[in-house]
Amino acid sequence: MGKLVSPPEAAARIKDGAVVTVSSSSALGCPDRVLQAIGERFRDTGHPRNITTIHPIAAGDMYGVKGMDHIAQEGLLARVIAGSYPSGPSNLPMPAIWKMIVEDAIPAYNVPSGILFDMHRDAAARRPGVLTKVGLETFVDPMREGCAMNAKGAAAPIVRRAEFGGETWLHFPNIVPDVCILRATTADERGNLTYEHEGAYLGGLEQAIATRNHGGLVIAQVKRMTAHGSLRPHNVRVPGHLVDLVVLDPGQKQTTETPYDPAISGEVMRPWASFAPAPHGIEKVIARRAAMELRDGMTANLGFGISAMVPYVLLEEGHAQSVTWAIEQGAVGGMPLTGFAFGCSSNADAYVPSPNQFTYFQGGGFDMSFLSFLEVDVEGNVNVSKLGKKPYLTAGCGGFVDITAHARKIVFSGWFEAGAEIELGAGGVKVLKPGKFTKMVDKVEHVTFSGARARSQAQEVLYVTERCVIALRPEGLVAVEIMPGIDPARDIAAASLGRVGIAANAREMPRALLAEGPMGWSPGSRA
Repeated sequence: MGKLVSPPEAAARIKDGAVVTVSSSSALGCPDRVLQAIGERFRDTGHPRNITTIHPIAAGDMYGVKGMDHIAQEGLLARVIAGSYPSGPSNLPMPAIWKMIVEDAIPAYNVPSGILFDMHRDAAARRPGVLTKVGLETFVDPMREGCAMNAKGAAAPIVRRAEFGGETWLHFPNIVPDVCILRATTADERGNLTYEHEGAYLGGLEQAIATRNHGGLVIAQVKRMTAHGSLRPHNVRVPGHLVDLVVLDPGQKQTTETPYDPAISGEVMRPWASFAPAPHGIEKVIARRAAMELRDGMTANLGFGISAMVPYVLLEEGHAQSVTWAIEQGAVGGMPLTGFAFGCSSNADAYVPSPNQFTYFQGGGFDMSFLSFLEVDVEGNVNVSKLGKKPYLTAGCGGFVDITAHARKIVFSGWFEAGAEIELGAGGVKVLKPGKFTKMVDKVEHVTFSGARARSQAQEVLYVTERCVIALRPEGLVAVEIMPGIDPARDIAAASLGRVGIAANAREMPRALLAEGPMGWSPGSRA
């Protein structure tokens, strides 16, 4: 077949100075073999040089799929624009891409994933770039960092404020890709691509169209080949006329540490009894209280961290299918998975391409979102995207900014303090030893979510912790529910250095949250 080439042959087609867009979500859908070949070719020949890479969601992780770390080499990579980056625990070495960022070796940017998908659509249609309100008053806004992750990024802005129709918008000019690298499961002899073993479609089609419409090169990595005419047309997600080269990697993983699980790709349905409830502990108690905001028939979005446990609370209570979950990688319904498989779902009702999912998110079509926080400040701002001391502990913003921009209701979950010694018992929660520092700060390091903008848009915002439920009110952060066993004056007001007030009518959080078995809760009906 004319389109089938080896990984080195594909890498050799990428020219110096190219803008390369990569479809991936950590290890999910990552065309790792092609990225590896690009890195190897540069080490052998010194080419391609000075490429720019665009990653709507991260390529690779810190657990065995290198992804963008293959190309994080001085001279090879000249600029990187990504919705997220590889992340992991502090006991692992810093990824090479993060080292380049923190050492200011190249201009680096963290752009919300949905905006990056929008940029591909606008580049494809030759429109004048993305005009959006997503990111206003956050680190995305040029009045703050303008998406820049380092000094070199700040010196070369990629976004500006613009007035249009009497309103303020953010304008991202087009960045036209010269090369697209995507991944699928099967290619036929003409390059038609199907995704039957994939856990998501991601944005490969949009990235391919943006590249092809400007005369660029599209490279597809796949697991296997088949004869032309053997693929059902309805199953083809990227048609062959958009694909120039096909690279085979029979060993490509479905996602991190998962070679292949047919339930992730929707080929089989797991018995609901095969999903294990979340282990008992403080984080489960937090997730339980967050879950109590749900009502039967709602559609909710879900983020990483403690929030990812919320579906497992419903599972344990016998209501696993009462809520439709929508995640940014594209799965709708079913059971979102945790740990290394986060971003995938089993028993999904549908798989939506990520760009379409983000259109739904940006417009606030869902009922509420469950997200986690690293720190919260007195204005209600939330940081999930930057930790100066250990930057690779966070992946960046991902879809967080797109999701929160117009969400009607947001429930953030996290620990009140870092490193506190907590005792969990049937009678309540006791703070045996204060933590190293409070997560309730005067000013967050990075504004990933703007409390002021949330108030101006009348968004309902809650912060659920192991000590209390905090509401965002005009006067600031106010604890409206107190966990049994917690001393409000000592463990909340004083522990936050006065940054969290106590509502005069604050009530006790339900003691059922502390139960080791099911708490006997039902989501009830929608109001």
